[in-house]
Amino acid sequence: MRKSIVIKLFLLIVSLSVFLLASLFVGQVLFFERFYIHQKVSSVQSALNAVSTESWEATGDDYAAEQQFYQNHNTWVARLDASGYLSDTRNFAAEVKLEDVAEVPTLSGKTLTIPLYTVMDVEQFREDHPLREEVFVQPGEDIAIEGLLINNQFVPQRMARKASSLRDENHLENTPFVQKEYEVVPRFANTMEYRERYPSILVYGTVTKLRTPQGVEESRYTNHLFLEQMKTFQANLLYGDKPEKDQAVIDYVGNNVPYKIFVNRQTDSTGTPYYLFAMTSLQPVDEAEGVMRQYFLYIALGALLLVALVSFFYAKRIARPLLQVNEVTRQMASLNFATQIPVTTEDEIGQLSQNINELSRMLDDHIHRLEQDIEQERQLEQTRKAFIADVSHELKTPLSIMESCLYIIQDKPDSGKREHYFSAMKEEVHKMSLLVNDMLELAKYESGAYRMETTVFRLDDLLERVCAKQAFDINSKQLNLHMDFAPIEVVANAQRIEQVLVNLLTNAVRYTPEGESIYIRMKENPQTVLVTVENQGTHIPEEQLDKIWDRFYRVEQSRHRSTGGTGLGLAICQQILKLHGAPYGVTNTEQGVQFYFELERA
Repeated sequence: MRKSIVIKLFLLIVSLSVFLLASLFVGQVLFFERFYIHQKVSSVQSALNAVSTESWEATGDDYAAEQQFYQNHNTWVARLDASGYLSDTRNFAAEVKLEDVAEVPTLSGKTLTIPLYTVMDVEQFREDHPLREEVFVQPGEDIAIEGLLINNQFVPQRMARKASSLRDENHLENTPFVQKEYEVVPRFANTMEYRERYPSILVYGTVTKLRTPQGVEESRYTNHLFLEQMKTFQANLLYGDKPEKDQAVIDYVGNNVPYKIFVNRQTDSTGTPYYLFAMTSLQPVDEAEGVMRQYFLYIALGALLLVALVSFFYAKRIARPLLQVNEVTRQMASLNFATQIPVTTEDEIGQLSQNINELSRMLDDHIHRLEQDIEQERQLEQTRKAFIADVSHELKTPLSIMESCLYIIQDKPDSGKREHYFSAMKEEVHKMSLLVNDMLELAKYESGAYRMETTVFRLDDLLERVCAKQAFDINSKQLNLHMDFAPIEVVANAQRIEQVLVNLLTNAVRYTPEGESIYIRMKENPQTVLVTVENQGTHIPEEQLDKIWDRFYRVEQSRHRSTGGTGLGLAICQQILKLHGAPYGVTNTEQGVQFYFELERA
């Protein structure tokens, strides 16, 4: 039953995915190009409508506003005046002072500003252009201009140094405007009628000023395709072939690349009309559509493979929670509570998984606490056994000595050595008392029940106090004590750390030959403080370095307990440092042996 459900789910998901891929392919073929063009046109048109006169003029530079619009919308844009000229051509224009014009007296003596982009390319002014000197006259030279009078406005068509050169190879010409004239003339009954409507005028003048763009400004006039369309629009505008609506979108194909041209008629704050002229390329959509069609087969195959894998995974996932419940409960029966059921849903299966996980945690906690109690009891039992064994071994010798002394005193009560025997027994009793105290303290640390309470204190003060207590023993052996301390606070149990230091320093004094040196140093680390106690003398064999922390262990097996302490000092130090979680150890140096441990800084 479960297998059939898995197969049905698998086939259903794959079928839906194939249908979705087919729909996407058909949609791409039929609607993608139109959708892209519609979105592009709407986006550019909205951006043009959002451009206000104030925001455009706020930049103070038409070129900067055009560049900003291009960066934001990947569309060329320019602002044209009511006659179709670029509204700002101050950096690429020529001023010509006209002579007397008989046909139009209003032009006589007038200074005419001619936007040079209408009649020439900006590259012709570059130093390396072969016709640079022949193309245009310099300031102070004469020039002849031929143009039309349209709506009482003189529109230049051709320019040259003299009238006879107006149609030579190197003359300057507004080509789209001239071509528009050839298109308009056939609309009239004859040429005379056309000339009456659009009179042709030849004027002469002198170039008074010539301005050319410099640096990055030149790039504004290098987009010849855009400039040609602007001049074409101007020619249509002057001849009355302007768009009927204030907003127009025109299709244009140049060099086999489709474009959209936008013309928005607006008015400024003074009521003067102007045009926002924009042009954007549609080539990316053609390239994208061609690549997508070629690549769609690979996309479809990859998508189908992914869908098959996802469908198989999803089908198995439905049965996975029940399989996990079965596996976890089987491990719980084997007293293994480490595995938990992942809860990924909030349905009945998710609630069942949560309840089983909670039951597993509760059983694991109870068993863990029970194991801890058993382990603690086992450690206490081992401690008791070790304590009894150690006490029996260590007390055997002093008890034997005391028994012998008692027998001697009993047999010879009047012996002259009676006081000697009493002194010997008193010394053995004192040693046994020290031994029992050390063993009780060590057993307390090893039991696992002792909790170390810590405070903040000055470690250097503690070290100086310990050294002062050992001064008598140090001076009696004529030892040299070298101390290197720093005022640092640590977090530890001051009483127990003092016990560690006393044991280490006592051990150093005991095993340092007379007249040698002992070094106690503190070294600061970012988080800890390293304390070292180094004494000059015999080295410890490398194989015995780890054993000296054991109870009753002596490096020199022949050394008697009477000269070597109880044999528990280092074992007590080890347990205290372990309870602090402090790193510790011992190592041989060039001059002797060095014990060390680290404490946490406050």
